[in-house]
Amino acid sequence: MQPRPVPVRAVLTVIGLVLATYIAWHLVVETRRVLVWTVIALFFAVALHPAVGKVERWVPRCRRAVATLLVFAVATVAVGALVALFVTPLVQEGTRLAGRLPELIEDARAGRGPVGNLLERTHALQYVQRHGDDVRDFAAGLGTPTLAFVRGAATTLAGVVTVFVLAYLMVLEGPRVVDGALALVDEVRAARIRRVGAACARTVTGYLTGNLLISVICGVLTYIALLVAGVPFAGLIALFVAVADLIPLVGATLGAVVAGLAAFLHSVPAGIGMIVFFVVYQQVENHLLQPVILSRTVKLNPLTVLLAILLATDLAGILGALLAIPVAGMVKVILQDVWSHRHGRPVELPVHGDDAPPSRSTEPSPESGTDPAR
Repeated sequence: MQPRPVPVRAVLTVIGLVLATYIAWHLVVETRRVLVWTVIALFFAVALHPAVGKVERWVPRCRRAVATLLVFAVATVAVGALVALFVTPLVQEGTRLAGRLPELIEDARAGRGPVGNLLERTHALQYVQRHGDDVRDFAAGLGTPTLAFVRGAATTLAGVVTVFVLAYLMVLEGPRVVDGALALVDEVRAARIRRVGAACARTVTGYLTGNLLISVICGVLTYIALLVAGVPFAGLIALFVAVADLIPLVGATLGAVVAGLAAFLHSVPAGIGMIVFFVVYQQVENHLLQPVILSRTVKLNPLTVLLAILLATDLAGILGALLAIPVAGMVKVILQDVWSHRHGRPVELPVHGDDAPPSRSTEPSPESGTDPAR
């Protein structure tokens, strides 16, 4: 029996799909920086969208452009105040650290001071003494402005401005774009998409704002504890702890390890005190702050959280780790809706305020095609 020849159209289709996949992947790799900025802007837009809706409702005759401008102005002032609150001690202590760096290096080489004593106890002092000139040159090079540093700072500034502008336009034009896209489908499907989209948006908003608030609380309390213990460079260490606390699962532990080591370098009682502080704070955060602040987010079991973080970190690095939980929550909401509708039981996702979709009275039941008032 002669095998049937493969149609030329099928061969060309496969070749076209392969080429299209390669071109799409190449475009993603080449434009990954812009895509990262777009993703960050999208999450900020989702987080600020409910505030814009509330301003529109509360302020009479307030157009959406004005409401969006007001919300972004308030958000910018708040972020600026927060940055200034941390940057001022950061610059002061960074300057003080740069001034004391040669002294610290000389103490380390001679076995004096907390760093020198630690190196001597760990038998690393001989290595430092043999490579003292290299260590000094490396430390001196850290404070030298280089072209790479200037280029990185310019790229970061451009990224911040781009994210701000993208988020503003997304919030401003988002409802019009969504309405135009949903006009292409029937009313029943549009109502379902709006309902699921509202639940996903609440997941993102609740997690981002809640996680940021918890990190700020962690950083402030750590700063106070370091000041009480007399640990130098408390602002730098507390800022690192606050940023690390944004990372799920491992961030708080990483920050506690760094702060504890810095406290032990200062003195043994300070190190013990910081260990006690972080043990108590972790219990408060796990059993009080997270349940209260993140109570409105979609619940995920620890295994799902761990797998989501590992996959997202491998795909997108630190950004993936930060966004893993809200993305996993969105996926859970979508899968719940698909599963329930496939079994003829439309899931009731709670909605609030301006996120509320059209009434369910417009959505026919799967069995009868009429009003599902049961």
